[in-house]
Amino acid sequence: MLAGSFRAARWAALLVPLALMAGAWGSQLFGGLIPCEMCHWQRWPHYAAILLAMLGFILPSDGTKKVAIALAALAIITSGAIGVFHAGVEYHWWAGITACALPPASGGTADEMLARIMNTPVIACDVPQWSLFGISLAGFNALFSIGGGVAILLLLLRRQSA
Repeated sequence: MLAGSFRAARWAALLVPLALMAGAWGSQLFGGLIPCEMCHWQRWPHYAAILLAMLGFILPSDGTKKVAIALAALAIITSGAIGVFHAGVEYHWWAGITACALPPASGGTADEMLARIMNTPVIACDVPQWSLFGISLAGFNALFSIGGGVAILLLLLRRQSA
């Protein structure tokens, strides 16, 4: 039988990255914000966390479920760490490690390729597109991801009183 704190950790491991990805995709699709390269980097660990959290619901033994949830929490924290780095680049605390460029378009005539390149928005990683109280989306991802991942790990480590 699964303890209450494990059930909470398992649901949090699924809902935290789902909520953050819903916010990211919502701001992109409905808010018109275009993610930069480092924004995409922050999404990959959340995708992995969602898959790992789902495994925490379907794996056969409690031990393997706990491992999957712990790995999901670490993936969420990883996204938060990337968010810290990205926010630092946005605040100009340090330089980024990317040119924030899009891969060249291929196919078509030279004029068609040039037209695609010229019509593609260039999104710089060091300029936040949106902020609230001086905190960018990368900063909010860092706060929610690190906080959520640590909370999930603490729930996993919590001892149940008999």
